[in-house]
Amino acid sequence: MSFPLFITLLVFILIFVLRMPIALGMLASAACYLLVKGADLSLVVNQVMNTYYTNYVIIAVPLFIFTANVMNSGKVTEMIYDFALGLVGRMRGALGQVNILGSLIFSGMTGSAIADAAGLGKIEIEAMTKSGFEPEFACAITAASATIGPIFPPSIPLVIYAMLSSTSVGALFMGGMVPGVLLAIALMIYVAIVSKKRNYPRGEKIVLKTFISATVKAIPALLTPVILLVGIYTGVMTPTEAGAIAGLYAIIISVFAYKALGFKDLLNVVKDSIRDVGATSIMIGAATIISYIVAREQLAANIGNWILGITSSKWTFLFIVNVVILILGMFMDTSTIQLVFVPIMIPVANALGIDMIHFGLVVTFNMMVGLSTPPFGMLLFITSGISGTPLKDIMREILWPIIVMLIVLILITYIPEITLFLPRAAGLI
Repeated sequence: MSFPLFITLLVFILIFVLRMPIALGMLASAACYLLVKGADLSLVVNQVMNTYYTNYVIIAVPLFIFTANVMNSGKVTEMIYDFALGLVGRMRGALGQVNILGSLIFSGMTGSAIADAAGLGKIEIEAMTKSGFEPEFACAITAASATIGPIFPPSIPLVIYAMLSSTSVGALFMGGMVPGVLLAIALMIYVAIVSKKRNYPRGEKIVLKTFISATVKAIPALLTPVILLVGIYTGVMTPTEAGAIAGLYAIIISVFAYKALGFKDLLNVVKDSIRDVGATSIMIGAATIISYIVAREQLAANIGNWILGITSSKWTFLFIVNVVILILGMFMDTSTIQLVFVPIMIPVANALGIDMIHFGLVVTFNMMVGLSTPPFGMLLFITSGISGTPLKDIMREILWPIIVMLIVLILITYIPEITLFLPRAAGLI
């Protein structure tokens, strides 16, 4: 390891230990590298600007963030919840099943686990708690089900992965459908088992008239993923254009269909979106500099040669990647893992003949597990904050949902057709 690279890693680790913003750590360590190398710091600006000028796919990220914020500001989450409640009926632990179904539906609109947990999750936790579910169980299921958001299309992490790997966004989106549904089914089975064991309450009987009314009210919201996916897969719009259409459509239904978004509300949505996009953009920009350093030091090639020296099996490599991401996910933000670690592994995956769609879904699914994994799973903090439930109680309850997610992760890792069947059938790969 060269001295400049050693200093870079030392600064990054130091900032991570001090719990300072990761983006700041990436920028600071990159600046240290350039200073030690005697390089011009203007390289930072050049690398960042080139990234934003040449990767139009990135534009989809702020658009989907804006859409998620609009959805959460209006009555869209309430409409989705009522519709999911009507689907479940009187089965035992019905509100737990509603939690998962609602997340699956909501994921088709926003592609954000954080938006799901903070918006729809608040409604779900309150309803479950009032009905007799333990608060920690409600929070654990909300955190686990929210991970469906970035797996089922549209997905913000998959858009970023497409940028990093030069992979088709449409193929990645279609590849995420089956894993997203599979995870929802697995979690629903778990909830059914626990509900029977703990004797959780059944759902209220929903008369046909009430269900039809809830369905009609939810139709404008339910059309969002239909418009998005049909537009993308028919070639009418690119994923970036679909993000813009989704944002506009979200405003239209919130203002006219649900009459729940005033001018002040829209202004707050714009402010929140600017803040969220700013944080994401800084991370992507900082990662660009790290990628430049990795390329200059031939770090990816060296790590790749080291791994290939250990094994030439793609299955063993996928096992190693899964273990590393799971460990990193316990302590680091998923954005850092995706923007720093994943780009190093992509050339190795390519060399071993791993399909980039399959690899993208595996690492994205794995990172979503990290959002619910103690001690620093972001979704655990969010559900604890919105419900007032002690974090330690949620961490104890999340253990089995994590095991369920890991079982699904193993399936999609070692049965590639789970992720590749739909893209291949659609002629995208």
